[in-house]
Amino acid sequence: MSELTPQVRRRRTFAIISHPDAGKTTLTEKLLLFSGAIQIAGSVKARKASRHATSDWMEIEKQRGISVASSVMQMEFRDCVINLLDTPGHQDFSEDTYRVLTAVDAALMVIDAANGVEPQTRRLLQVCRARNTPILTFVNKMDREVQEPLALMDEIERELGMAVVPFTWPVGMGKAFGGVMDLRKEQMRVFVPGEDRNREDDEIIEGLTNPVYAERFGPAYEHAKHDIELVREAAPAFDEAEFLGGHQTPMFFGSAINNFGVREVLDALVDLAPPPGARHAIQREVKPDEKKFSGVVFKIQANMDPAHRDRIAFVRVASGQFERGMRLKVVRSGKELRPNTVVSFLSQRRELLDEAFAGDIIGIPNHGVLQLGDTLTEGESLQFTGLPFFAPEMFRTVEVADPLKTKQLRAGLTQLGEEGAIQVFRPVGGSMLLLGAVGQLQFEVVAHRLEHEYGCKARIQPARYNVARWVTCDEADGGERELKRFVDGNSHRVAHDAVDAPCVLLEYAGELRAMQENWPKIKFHALREHAGLVFQKQVEA
Repeated sequence: MSELTPQVRRRRTFAIISHPDAGKTTLTEKLLLFSGAIQIAGSVKARKASRHATSDWMEIEKQRGISVASSVMQMEFRDCVINLLDTPGHQDFSEDTYRVLTAVDAALMVIDAANGVEPQTRRLLQVCRARNTPILTFVNKMDREVQEPLALMDEIERELGMAVVPFTWPVGMGKAFGGVMDLRKEQMRVFVPGEDRNREDDEIIEGLTNPVYAERFGPAYEHAKHDIELVREAAPAFDEAEFLGGHQTPMFFGSAINNFGVREVLDALVDLAPPPGARHAIQREVKPDEKKFSGVVFKIQANMDPAHRDRIAFVRVASGQFERGMRLKVVRSGKELRPNTVVSFLSQRRELLDEAFAGDIIGIPNHGVLQLGDTLTEGESLQFTGLPFFAPEMFRTVEVADPLKTKQLRAGLTQLGEEGAIQVFRPVGGSMLLLGAVGQLQFEVVAHRLEHEYGCKARIQPARYNVARWVTCDEADGGERELKRFVDGNSHRVAHDAVDAPCVLLEYAGELRAMQENWPKIKFHALREHAGLVFQKQVEA
């Protein structure tokens, strides 16, 4: 055991994932509230209110009532340091969410009890399953007219392919919602609607068969009692190994907007979610309690403080202890950093940080020195893997409305490209920049940010391309020379991305098939891993 082991064991690092409008950002607020990190929770939907969700800091998020960027919050609860990452639910921002999921040790999945499992939930869960990320499930909005709990449980098991173990069970729903039974502690927490503030005086009724239940909750209790008997007979017992392998999920019920069921989730995160584990680098496996510091940049955010035009690199500490002012090597470039203004986060509120340990998320202000996927070490040449970039499915040309603002447009797009908000391509033949995205909303957000953060109004118009593939060539097939021949021969439809990786842009999938036949030595990729431009797999058209 290393001297860092006790600090590592205190850490819990998890992401909240869900389909849009399931209540994810509201639950984030309430977890902060119950841990004591904030005193008053902000309403996510009150667009004209002066109070906004702590995790929604961008102007466009406050206007629309949605999250479009992942945010990071740290809090302490029951002697644990909890690093919470709130992710965008909207599918147009799935790349940002996928990258965040590479930086966490567990995920909290929020499901709308009325809508059940929705498309974005399935997509995000596939990413978690591919990484064997343990998942806890919170079924939200039980105070509304919703699906039957047993039907929800069955749908989650069927749709997501994982066993569900209820830790709490609702008594009634909608207007008849009385509270939840804690099946582990064998007690009921009684539901009281409303209130933004942290309540310590919730009414608790002991036992699962207390006669008080029938008197107070009538048919709702009888129905819940029958369900609980069924569940206890049919559902598997909680198995820690199955949960940690991503094959079993503990399930909790509640109403985040009413602060209800949140405390149980917070307790479960401390009790069940794993502390930071070993992380894979190309060279070796890195253990969290190793003496030497290492970390990976999984997110870059520009203009969190618009007054200072800053760029913050979010770094997941993989091993060792970070200390302010220590010398760090950027493995990709070989450059040395001595960061003195490193911060920890409560969304856009920041505190100067003196130390951090494996599992923590730290923010390093920088101006273009750090890129997504960069590994930082105390000198060792390590390269962490697994940070995905997906081939865009939509393309737009972009030009500035006022020619005098061309410089601001270039600077803005460079920074937004570096942070991964959009993919920016520079065509080999031609001067007009191209934007690539997974969804339309990304273009709208970029246009809004260019205007409000960089002071330039951009004209964003449809481009003719619909297919993109990164191109590489193995050394055995001629390597750089063959790749150069390909780029020169297709200069009218090849562009370079933010890290100068060549990418071919096409109008039709049929063109790609023909190109693959004509250039058998060239490999075409729909997925790029930032780490050292390692391509995980060749994806066929």
